Amino acid sequence: MDSIVFLIMRRMRAPLIMLIASYAVAIMGLVLIPGQDGAGHPWSMGFFHAFYVVAYTSTTIGFGEIPYPFTDAQRLWVTATIFGTVAIWIYAAGTLIALLQDATFSRALAERRFRARVQRLRDPFYLVCGYGQTGGALVRALTDRHRRAVVIDLDPERVSLLLLENLREYVPALTGDARRPSNLLAAGLDHPRCLGVVALTDVNETNLKIAIASKLLRPSLRVVCRTDSDHVAANLNSFGTDHIYDPFDTFALHMAIAIEAPCLTLLRSWLIGETGTPLPEPRDPPAKGLWILCGYGRFGRAMYRHLKGQGLDLVVVDADPQLTDPPKGGFVQGEGTGAPTLEQAHIERAVALVAGTDDDATNLSIIMTARQLNRDLFVVARKNHLDNSELFQRVGAQVIMHPSMIIADGIRVRLTLPMLWEFLTLSRFQDPAWACELLSRLCGLLDTEIPEVWQIAIAADQAPALCAGDEHAAALTLGLLLADPRERTRQLPVIPLLLEHNDERHLLPDLALRVRKGDQVLFCAREGARSVMDWTLHDPHVLHYLVTGEDAPAGWVWRRLARRRRHRGASGG
Repeated sequence: MDSIVFLIMRRMRAPLIMLIASYAVAIMGLVLIPGQDGAGHPWSMGFFHAFYVVAYTSTTIGFGEIPYPFTDAQRLWVTATIFGTVAIWIYAAGTLIALLQDATFSRALAERRFRARVQRLRDPFYLVCGYGQTGGALVRALTDRHRRAVVIDLDPERVSLLLLENLREYVPALTGDARRPSNLLAAGLDHPRCLGVVALTDVNETNLKIAIASKLLRPSLRVVCRTDSDHVAANLNSFGTDHIYDPFDTFALHMAIAIEAPCLTLLRSWLIGETGTPLPEPRDPPAKGLWILCGYGRFGRAMYRHLKGQGLDLVVVDADPQLTDPPKGGFVQGEGTGAPTLEQAHIERAVALVAGTDDDATNLSIIMTARQLNRDLFVVARKNHLDNSELFQRVGAQVIMHPSMIIADGIRVRLTLPMLWEFLTLSRFQDPAWACELLSRLCGLLDTEIPEVWQIAIAADQAPALCAGDEHAAALTLGLLLADPRERTRQLPVIPLLLEHNDERHLLPDLALRVRKGDQVLFCAREGARSVMDWTLHDPHVLHYLVTGEDAPAGWVWRRLARRRRHRGASGG
């Protein structure tokens, strides 16, 4: 607010001084110039009448000679007053219009409105720094799950694009540099409802500065940061950044897991996908044979490291070995867009190809050339821009890697479903047959769509019926929560994935396991089952029916009628 007042006073100072001075001179002139009353006697106008006359004549609202007709001298003075004050009014109005159109003033107003909207937030929210492809995907994922977000981005076009997005929740956005602590504080870094800061800009150093500022200003706040630099990642770890995401290393790790345990990879894609969308088909990469890696930048090096760990035979194709420092053996210099380079890499006997350069046109060209030479290739394509999604779908790649979507999915799961992230982490240490068995159970549970995954805490705000008293505490089991409130002998199409009790974690817990206050449970179900389960969690009458089998009257009138019927039955007996 101080900056807005300062801008107004600085730009409007001269017009205001000129207006005040012109009014003062005009009023003083009317007071000093002698006039005549209705009888022709000398009369001097008072300050009130003089101000009144100048007010309506200088603004051209009207004109009238009050309280008595003016003399010629007074009329001459009023005429000069009109021309002088009207010119000054035009100058003041033009200055005001220029001020309203000034970019600095508009930015100050926008910042003031932004601060006010952030301060009025009453729901928990995340502060997202950077609204590029990754930030946009994350904000959409959060708002689709009715989570709030606040955005800072340096590009005004991105902020304008955010205002045009059809999001489920309103997202306040600020055009500014997120490296400045003042902008972070304006966006709600010190707000009691702020749950964490997510740094998703395209510059590693910027993300580093955001993380440092956030940790210094609010050490207890969760900070999630994107980086693809080992040096920056080490720096982030040094001062306690909570979660660091490298899209290239994350994808390469998933590819290695897909080779070693295909069922686990398919399970992950089913659980983190968008509810209601078709189930993705299994795309198992070949576990043996020659793999060709086109492009040995950050993505190519991560793929080489993880695939080499699987014992695969690898050949690297890169155009500039001096910049990328390729491996000593199995290297071919070239772009990979031409047939001779791929033939030198033995494309005819390769089982898989990774088109991993940082240019989409080059990657598409590599895939099309390779397909002509070997139609049986398993193709992994790196997509750098979302606008090219249709092209990559048409080129026939089995796996498409987009850095922004990988980070957005990972952070979205981490922030909205931390138990699912923990479940997926624990699943990596299970036998591959374990994941295949769980997939079979899910196939019997689902139709053809991605399941709904959610977590609940046995607490008063999420399960009031279960926490209302100790009457049914001993009978509270997972099987009870999964019983159908409409018919207790039926079970809802729900699979409990993880139960946490204190420090104990139970993967795929048994339905006979007791549920206590403070426990947290992760569920997976066909869409719609969650709302049915909510009856049990929130309605004590439903819980009583599931435990005892008695459908007791719920309302006061029905309870009195039931007692009367029981009394009559006892009397008749």
